Amino acid sequence: MLVLGLTGSIGMGKSTVAAMFADEGVPVFDADAEVHKLQGRGGRLVAAIEAEFPDTTGEHGVDRTLLSEAVFGKPEAFKRLEAIVHPAVAHERNRFLKANRDGPLVVLDVPLLFEAGGWRQVDKIAVVSAPADVQRARVLARPGMTEERFESILARQMPDAEKRERADFVIPTGGTLEETRAAVCAVIACLTAPEGR
Repeated sequence: MLVLGLTGSIGMGKSTVAAMFADEGVPVFDADAEVHKLQGRGGRLVAAIEAEFPDTTGEHGVDRTLLSEAVFGKPEAFKRLEAIVHPAVAHERNRFLKANRDGPLVVLDVPLLFEAGGWRQVDKIAVVSAPADVQRARVLARPGMTEERFESILARQMPDAEKRERADFVIPTGGTLEETRAAVCAVIACLTAPEGR
């Protein structure tokens, strides 16, 4: 089994690309979706997050807005949150890898693949990338997003140019969906062909 790490900065279209891999029959582990599940109603991280960040949870699990406010601009608080979340996500990722070990290719969709050191646990890396103006427009169109929040998120992420430089594959998302899907299919073909493995 070959493990492809899929990453990209905020607003680059990574979720769309991950869905395209899944559409092509490649098993995808979505780290963000796993976090939502762990922090949702009945999620196993809710109690630990409430203990560390009081009044950030409710009947539906973690209130992401309140939790974001509790850690926004506070590096130490953010590290405490990561210490709760990262080990739980790693556990679920390992279960996913074990469940899919007989297939030729799996994708680990990890937003902070480089920043959190996850690149060491994959065989190849694909970076999803779009022009900076496209990225900015996409992100600022999100509900509740501000310039300040966007800049804060970007500051925690490795620059796009550096990610592209370190990647084995770059999947462009600034054009049409058909062009992006063609790039995804090309990556799959490369990684599943006998000579590409």
